[in-house]
Amino acid sequence: MSDDLERRLADARTAPPLDLDRLRSVLARRAADAGLLDVAHGTYDSPLGPLMVMVTPRGLVRLSYPGEGVGAQLDELAERLSPRILEAPERTDLVRRQLDEYFEGSRRSFEVPIDWRLVRGFAADVLRATARIPFGGVSSYREVATEAGSPNAYRAAGNALGSNPIPIVVPCHRVLHADGGLGGYTGGLDRKRFLLRLEGVLDG
Repeated sequence: MSDDLERRLADARTAPPLDLDRLRSVLARRAADAGLLDVAHGTYDSPLGPLMVMVTPRGLVRLSYPGEGVGAQLDELAERLSPRILEAPERTDLVRRQLDEYFEGSRRSFEVPIDWRLVRGFAADVLRATARIPFGGVSSYREVATEAGSPNAYRAAGNALGSNPIPIVVPCHRVLHADGGLGGYTGGLDRKRFLLRLEGVLDG
């Protein structure tokens, strides 16, 4: 074995381990600078479990609870928006910072741009109406259906809320049955109760 080869092998054995997080960050930054990053995602550790935050240059496009099938959601984004998707947590910092403030009790409304491209038609109208429900307030399925232009389509409104791609920020947890019952929630009723207690709607 030549001295040069031995020296290279020795150097390789003593080289510091690769910093994969840094490499991923550099790759994402270069892809974004080159206009090649259309969807960035990162994890946010919330009191409700780890949430997946997904953003595009237009804004927040999806916020997922654990167990919602992130792989399938990324496949959907690749098909419907763009296959140019990378893990790039720093691109989600604005959303994650505002979620921190919300869960700490210092933020009552979100000020992040939203990319609505995953919802269309009546469902989009329902979710836009839901986004206007203020912190500490609630609405009913029939009321959001009315706001969306179809007062009798409250079951369809419920379906739209059940498939809300941006829970918490688009606060479907604030929509209840007309009699005050909780109704359903894509993240489970325990999470819905937690959010309503955080906002002072439910006691204890």
